[in-house]
Amino acid sequence: MKSTGIIRNIDELGRIVVPKEMRKNLGIQEGDPLEIYSEGDSIILKKKQRSCIFCGSDEELSEFKEKYICKECLSDVSK
Repeated sequence: MKSTGIIRNIDELGRIVVPKEMRKNLGIQEGDPLEIYSEGDSIILKKKQRSCIFCGSDEELSEFKEKYICKECLSDVSK
């Protein structure tokens, strides 16, 4: 794990701010989903890739009610 030397405090609601430069470098934008999990004594934030709820594909996605479905699965469902 790479250390950035950046320190942030947790606010009274348990929030932290991910620095703008880090978000920019990782391609994280407002509204992007982040997966949060722990490993030992570390908290890991991982950019959640949007993928089809049926097959897991990340190509040619359509959004419906905050879920994603690929073109191929959409075609199969609409038959």
